[in-house]
Amino acid sequence: MRHNKYIPSKDIHLTEYDDIIDVRSSSEFAEDHLPGSINLPVLSNSERDEVGTIYKQINPFEARRRGAALVSRNISKHLEEYFFDKGMDYSPLIYCWRGGERSRSIATVLESVGWKPTLLEGGYQAYRKHIVESFDKILENNFHFKIIAGLTGSGKTKLLKHLKKQDMQTIDLEGLAKHRGSALGQEMNIEQPSQKMFERILYEELLKFSTDSPIFLESESSRIGNLQIPSNFWTIMKKSPVLELDVAINYRANFLLSEYAHFTENNELLKAKLEKIKHLKTEPVFNSWISMIEKNDHSGFVESILKNHYDAAYLSSRRKTYRSQPDHTFSISEINDVSLSELARKIANTVKP
Repeated sequence: MRHNKYIPSKDIHLTEYDDIIDVRSSSEFAEDHLPGSINLPVLSNSERDEVGTIYKQINPFEARRRGAALVSRNISKHLEEYFFDKGMDYSPLIYCWRGGERSRSIATVLESVGWKPTLLEGGYQAYRKHIVESFDKILENNFHFKIIAGLTGSGKTKLLKHLKKQDMQTIDLEGLAKHRGSALGQEMNIEQPSQKMFERILYEELLKFSTDSPIFLESESSRIGNLQIPSNFWTIMKKSPVLELDVAINYRANFLLSEYAHFTENNELLKAKLEKIKHLKTEPVFNSWISMIEKNDHSGFVESILKNHYDAAYLSSRRKTYRSQPDHTFSISEINDVSLSELARKIANTVKP
């Protein structure tokens, strides 16, 4: 039998693998994993906890014995259910947390069959370290950011999409974070990724881009929901040129009503979301919002929450975070695909060679 073959994280892109297999528990996999990997745990969440408890409360030997029995059972299941149709030349990349016993155990069995597994040196832990170091390094490439700013409901995210159609480089941070960046911003029935996964996905986005053209991003605070924008990335954002969208409040309110239709269709959900900012408002203001919602006066509610909450919060954050004055201001009479497409072409023409 051959000895297990190892490859460092920095070189995994140099080889094509039939599969990238993460043998950690499902909870570890959910937090973050290598792009394109599948999860075939050799220990489930509960089994991993069980072995850890035995290790702490009894002794390491008993933990290894119990772990070996569980790992063997799970590998057998994977052989019958996943690997049963793999050909003779099957060559997967396998990793666990630190490149230790979990990945070696399944690699040894696959090798005994005649397949050609490769182990990730240092496991996910080394890969994560590689991502953090590479993220820092890639930001030294002098990327040029342009920040799309504007009061809540100005169509900033949609403008990014139209800029992308103009072959501009764009990063939708709220899209990556699965959050629209406000108290009402969590996407329906979608959990935000972990901080580790968010940083990894953001790094993968940067790998696609050239330093010859600017990257357009939406103005954000340093946090998007539960996620923190990496500090070095955030520092570049704060120093970048700002393109401000100027849109009348009635147009912004109409736009938000169409974008957040799931809230206006469920008044109880909307009121529950407002509880997050109740402590920030006076009782009369908050009660007026609840009253408008209960009367289905959603237009009045949206205009009021813009005037009495979001606009003031945005302007305060904008002054503290980005340049005191925008580099360019663009007035939009109405937010729709026609107006945003026209504006995107106008902006693109200013940066295209």
